[in-house]
Amino acid sequence: MKDVELTKEPVELYKILKFEGMVTSGGEAKAVIADGQVFVNGIIETQKRKKIISGDIIKYGSEEIRLQLK
Repeated sequence: MKDVELTKEPVELYKILKFEGMVTSGGEAKAVIADGQVFVNGIIETQKRKKIISGDIIKYGSEEIRLQLK
C-alpha cells in the first residue's frame, strides 16, 4: 500500500485516480468508477465525485493507496 499526502481535503475520487497515475485520464477514471471497479474503504464506490478525506483507502486493480493530510 502506498501512502499519498493531501494538501487539502476533501478531494474528488476521480481526481485522485487521475493524479496518482492509477488511470491515464479523468474520463477513464470516471468510467472505471461508474463500472464498479474502484473500492473506497473496502466498499465498491460508484460516485465519481465522492469526497475523499484523510484516512480513506482507495483500491483499483492491484493498486491500493491510503490518503493522509499533509
